[in-house]
This record gives sequence, structure tokens and C-alpha cells, in this order.
Amino acid sequence: MVDIIILLIVLVIIIFAVKGSIKHFKGEGSCCGGGTKGLIKTEEKTLKNPKLGEKTVKISGMHCEHCAENVTRAINKIDGAAAKVNLRKSQAVVSYDRQISDDDIRKAVKKAGYEVVEIL
Repeated sequence: MVDIIILLIVLVIIIFAVKGSIKHFKGEGSCCGGGTKGLIKTEEKTLKNPKLGEKTVKISGMHCEHCAENVTRAINKIDGAAAKVNLRKSQAVVSYDRQISDDDIRKAVKKAGYEVVEIL
């Protein structure tokens, strides 16, 4: 009888873990401090001067819209840079109106809690 109770408890724990994992990877869970419900979208930043170019930044560690918003805000804090983050592609397109070093972008993304894989 005790074995059946333990087995049922383990089964219930596994069910909740699987459901939570599915929600997390769909971006519906509360990873990184928020879910998509009630998420305050960051306003799109516009550059003050004409755009000189753009860089595509591959980023690892983003799992939900909250993660993407964190990266957007972090990159947008760089003077002369404006980011558009695509969660599905795990990348940000950074437009700039002055020279922005790759190191500045890496530091901003790292500070937000994510890793830059590559900058193109």
C-alpha cells in the first residue's frame, strides 16, 4: 500500500513538472520574473540621427517574451543603439547612428543575464 502512495506522489510531481516545462518553453511560464500576461512592452526606440548600419546579434538564454524585453531594454540603454529582438530566432537586430563596439553590446546583453553567441 505504501508503495502505491509513493508511486502516486511521484507521478503527480512528474505531471506538474512536465506541464511547467511546456509552459516555460512556450513563453507562458514565469521564468525570469514574468510571464507574457501583464507584460509591459518596451517602447520602440528611435535613433536621433540617421542610421549608419545594423548588426545582428545571436543571443542564448532567452526563453520567453520577458527575456526578449530584458534584452531590448539593455541594448536600448546604449547611446545611439536601438534593438529589435526576435525571440524565435534568438537574435537582436541592433540599428545604430554612431559607432557601437561589439564589446558594448556584449556587456549590455551579459548585464541583462544572457550570452552573446555571435555578432554579424
